[in-house]
Amino acid sequence: MSYQNKAKKLYKEQLRDWPMFAENREGLNNAKLKTLNFDGFDINIQYNPKRIISSAAKLDKKSIQERKCFLCKANRPDIQTEVLWGDNYEILVNPFPIFKEHFTISNVTHIDQQIETEFINIISLSEDLPETVIFYNAPKCGASAPDHLHFQAGNLGFLPIEKEWKIVKTKYGKKVEGYGEIEVTAVDDTLRRYIVLEGENKKALNEVFQKIHQYGKELEKGEAPMLNLLSYFVEGKHRVFIFIRSLHRPWQFFAEGNDNILFSPASVDMGGTLIFPLEKDFEKITKKDITDIFQQITVSKENFDKLLVILGK
Repeated sequence: MSYQNKAKKLYKEQLRDWPMFAENREGLNNAKLKTLNFDGFDINIQYNPKRIISSAAKLDKKSIQERKCFLCKANRPDIQTEVLWGDNYEILVNPFPIFKEHFTISNVTHIDQQIETEFINIISLSEDLPETVIFYNAPKCGASAPDHLHFQAGNLGFLPIEKEWKIVKTKYGKKVEGYGEIEVTAVDDTLRRYIVLEGENKKALNEVFQKIHQYGKELEKGEAPMLNLLSYFVEGKHRVFIFIRSLHRPWQFFAEGNDNILFSPASVDMGGTLIFPLEKDFEKITKKDITDIFQQITVSKENFDKLLVILGK
């Protein structure tokens, strides 16, 4: 049985056997949704109160040390089962789903969230789970468990960026020359600045990613790069979106009163579906707010241009 079919079987079994998960999954059917149109692309807005745990998670060192890791098998509910992927990863249902099929792929060992050595695993997962988009949130970029290495996966077709890529690529993309069999595109779409890698050769894709990772590491003075990543396998090729970040949470997250917007952007948000756990924020969010927030968190134009120089060498 393929990993994709094993994952689907797991999802059905967990929906049947785990009442809390089934309730949260059913809640998606009643989630409030709306769409805001930008020039050449859409931003979808979802009101999902169950995501308050992730959006408002305390990520300071003391808070993480004092709570039990919810991804370690010893601390997970007995009813939560898994599918082993390779020797080091477990495919689990995400009990607080954003997607109709939402998985967490957790390392079997409690080691810090990082991607430098794991990029190959992410694109390999994309091949083994071809009906999903695999995504990675770095520490301080949406990961609610920065102390435990993990990825997530959700069903293809949910994120606007997947469907709009060809339009966005034509309108906002700039090809980075010199990569032969793989294609490297730089995008500045007025909200986000990011790099897209496309091709079949995983080794070549990894080599380009390592350049980007190293640059992100330099920006953070040796710490884990601030980035989000989306990866999926389509028409026999990998397509990977890499969003370098300059900020974890916008000023609105910390504001008081009417200025407060509880929004902690991660990969799904960077992909064009914004998740709001509070109804007040879902109702009041505007295109002006979204533009301001994304301009805060995306990599600066100056640093993005420096990255393009590095990639062009």
